[in-house]
Amino acid sequence: MTERQPYRVVARHPGFELRRYPAHLVAEVHVQASFTRAPIEAFRPLAAYIGGSNRARHPVGATTTATREATGAEKIAMTAPVLQIEGERPGAYLIQFVMPTSCTATTLPEPTDPRVRIREIPAQLAAAMRFSGRWTEKAFGERATMLGRAVTAAGLQPTGAIRYARYNPPWKPWFLRRNEVVLPVVE
Repeated sequence: MTERQPYRVVARHPGFELRRYPAHLVAEVHVQASFTRAPIEAFRPLAAYIGGSNRARHPVGATTTATREATGAEKIAMTAPVLQIEGERPGAYLIQFVMPTSCTATTLPEPTDPRVRIREIPAQLAAAMRFSGRWTEKAFGERATMLGRAVTAAGLQPTGAIRYARYNPPWKPWFLRRNEVVLPVVE
């Protein structure tokens, strides 16, 4: 089982959980594409990075723990979810692979592809709505609208861009997929 991004539920409200996410690292790529095409466009450079296309030539594998291989290279697990964040322009998206909690900015290998960037995301408080189903713009958009209304009704103030989170691989049946919309809120 793939490591999941950690968080702590601090409160439950009608329609969402209020969560505290610790600071974490992501490998990310900016893409200009439709909502549906953006993760597909970003997958190749991100997959190449975790596959060993980095300065250390260390693969970042899809295992659940960091392990030491016979070569001495450290194999690092990728963490769920894969995040998609709308950019400032229409059709601009930021796709992020969340890195394992065992990684630090100094232990992750440097990407060789200039499109891939490693970045630390600071700790934050966020509202999250979980759902299952297809990865369509309509499905995520409807949940994002519902979450925004529920957050406002709870007296909370959004403070950042909404994130669309996909926890499962594309071959998982749509009715078994775990998806979320996550909205950062003011502390």
